[in-house]
Formats: sequence, C-alpha cells, structure tokens
Amino acid sequence: MPRLTSAEGERAIGRLEALDTPKAVDATFQCHISTIYRLLQRFVITGSIADAERIGRLRVTTPRQDRHIFRSHVAHPFTTAAETARTVIGTHQAPIFRQTASRRLRFRGLWNCRPAKGPVITVRHRQARLHWAQGHLNGNNVRWQNVLFSDESRVCIDHADGRVRVWRRSGYRYADNCVVENNAWGGPSLMLWGAIGHNQVLGPVIFQGLGPGPGNGVTAQRYMDQVLHPHVLPFFQAHGNWVFQHDNARPHTARATQDLLHRSGIHMMPWPALSP
Repeated sequence: MPRLTSAEGERAIGRLEALDTPKAVDATFQCHISTIYRLLQRFVITGSIADAERIGRLRVTTPRQDRHIFRSHVAHPFTTAAETARTVIGTHQAPIFRQTASRRLRFRGLWNCRPAKGPVITVRHRQARLHWAQGHLNGNNVRWQNVLFSDESRVCIDHADGRVRVWRRSGYRYADNCVVENNAWGGPSLMLWGAIGHNQVLGPVIFQGLGPGPGNGVTAQRYMDQVLHPHVLPFFQAHGNWVFQHDNARPHTARATQDLLHRSGIHMMPWPALSP
C-alpha cells in the first residue's frame, strides 16, 4: 500500500482528534490500520507526524583517513583497493573492507580503469622529444608544406584488434555466441603504408608476401622493394626540395634503407626515439 503523504497524515490526525476510530480513518485513506496506529503513536510521542531523522550506519573511516586513502592512490595509482584497505584501521578497530576503500576513491573522482599501454619512456627520451619540438616550434607554413609524412598500419580482417566486450548471462562465458574466435597465429590481416603532404597523397600500399612467423613481416627489403622504389623515389625525383619523414621502425633504420635514401639524395626529418 502507498505511504501517506504529509497532507494525508495531517488530515488523519485531525480525524482522530475528532474522535474518529482508526478503522474508519484507515478506510478513508485506503491504508492498513497499523499505519494509522503508528502515525498516532508518533504524533503522541513527538508532537509531529514527520519521520524521525535517520543517521544511517556510522562511517568506519575518519575524514583524515579518507584523505590518506585518496592521496595514497594519487601518488601510487597502481595500488589496489584491497592493499590500501589492509593498511587502514577503521573506527571499529579493525582493517576496513576493500569496498569501503573503493567507495572513498570513487567519491573523490578516482575510478578503477584499465591502464593505457605505451613504451617505456626515459628521461633521455623526454628530453629528445622536447628538443625536437623546440627545434620545430618556429617553422613557417612553407616549411611544413614540403614534408612528406608516412606511416604503416595493420588492419585485422576477421576480428577487432583491440579489447571487445560481450553482454552475457552468468554461466554463459563459453557459450558459442559469447566467445571471440581467434587463430594461434593472429588471424589474417593487411599491412598498409601511406604518405601525405601538402596537396599530395601516396598510397595506400598493401604489403605483399607477409605471413605468420619470424621474418615474414615488413622487412627492410620489402620496405625498399614495395614502398621506396615504386613510390617514394619517383616522388622525390619530381619534388627534390621535399623532406621525407618516417618513424624509427627497424625496416626504416636498417643500414640498407638508410644507404638507399642517402644515395637518392632524399633529405630525412630527424625523429626522436620511441616517438609516436
């Protein structure tokens, strides 16, 4: 049955004060007679029909401990909530629960997420990136218009390359329609190469002859045979004042690749190690 509103409660008390019976009052408001008795008892004891204030369960951590939990995870974000909970003694003189630590962190805006993955960046790498950026900070538009930027990208054919999620019921983890099928060697994929510049586009080029296993990826020889000779060298023969950019992947930094570019008179843009 629905609860009585404040207005209905006041009307019910008025009828009771007018010597109506609780049974008659509950029939009017279509509620259980025990509701009328509790309403009358609350009015006699407190002089009001308002619900008593509820303080809820007492917190087991102090504000100072809440700040400690938050600051420790800001300083050490890979610490688990369970590890933090074991080090915090609550007001009940026992370690707090993991769920308590998690709630304190969420209240302050920290959420448990999967970390992004990236290469190990040392101080030397950071300095090299900074020096590169400072050296190219004042470049004018004409300078950037003569740069040919290139890169490779792998495209998976039969499955997503990243993490996927599935909505399923409990106990259906290995149901046929809830399992992502994959091959031991990674499945079929395409390796593409392309380059862009000011009003210029080269590719896309699909690498041929690739497959699973060592030595079947993009090698320096394949890079020269399928990209540099048929696409890059002819472009720079027609645009001699341009600069070529590619990252520090092994096929790009191989001695054979560097010798070919040097013999062809192609100017290279320096690229810091482990740069995106």
